[in-house]
Amino acid sequence: MRKKIITGNWKMNYTVNEAEAFITSILESINTTEIDVVICPNFTALDRLSNLLDNKNVKLGAQNVSYETKGAYTGETSVDMLYALDVEYCIVGHSERRQILNETNEIVNLKAKKLLAKGINPIICVGETLTERNENKLYDVISNQVKNGLKDISSEDVKTKVVMAYEPIWAIGTGVTATTEQAEDMCKYIRNIVCEIYSESVANNLRIQYGGSVNPKNANEILNMENIDGALVGGASLTNDFVAIVNYQ
Repeated sequence: MRKKIITGNWKMNYTVNEAEAFITSILESINTTEIDVVICPNFTALDRLSNLLDNKNVKLGAQNVSYETKGAYTGETSVDMLYALDVEYCIVGHSERRQILNETNEIVNLKAKKLLAKGINPIICVGETLTERNENKLYDVISNQVKNGLKDISSEDVKTKVVMAYEPIWAIGTGVTATTEQAEDMCKYIRNIVCEIYSESVANNLRIQYGGSVNPKNANEILNMENIDGALVGGASLTNDFVAIVNYQ
C-alpha cells in the first residue's frame, strides 16, 4: 500500500523567524508516522528549519533547485546546497514556475534527474490551464508533461523516490477545487501513463498527490480516492488548517 504524502508549499511567505515560530507551534500536533509530512519553506528558512526538524516527523523540502552543479548562476541554488541542509524533497515544475518563469518540460526533467542523483526526492508537478481543459486538450498536456518530465529516469527511481503532483492550474489559489471525480480521473490517467512507460509494478508504487485549494473540508474525500496518495497544499499550509489536513482521517 502506498504511503500518503502531504506537502506544504509555503511559496514566498514567512521570514525565518516567522517560519520557526509557526513550525514550533504545530510540531506537537503532527506526530504521525503513517503519513510523510513535508514542509517546503522559502530558501532563507531552510537552514533554520533543517536544525529544527532534525529527528522530527516532519521532513524538509525545497521549492526549487538549479539543474546546474555550481558556478556563475546568480540567484540559483544547487542540489549540493540542498543536500548539505538535509533536504529530502524538492518541488520541480510547479505551475507558477512554468507559467511565470517559463520553465519547460526539459528543464523540469533536468532538475528531477539532478535531485535523484543526490538522493533527493523530486515532487514533479503537472497540470492544465482552464482553457486547455475546456478545449479538451488536458489529456495531451498532462501526457506530454509526464512523459517529458520522466525522460531517462530509471524505473527504480520512479517506483521508490519520485512523487508526481497533479495540480490543475485553474484550481490553484482560486478557492475552486477540482471535483473528487476530476482529481481521481487525472491521477489515474497519470498512473496509466507511467504504466505504459515502465510497468504496472512501477505505476502501482508511484505516489501521486493532488494540489489545488485543498482544505480541511475536502481533504478526507480527496485523500481517500484510490489513485490519490496525498496533497500538495499551498495557502492552507500557512495556517493550522495544515494540521487538520494531515489529520484528515
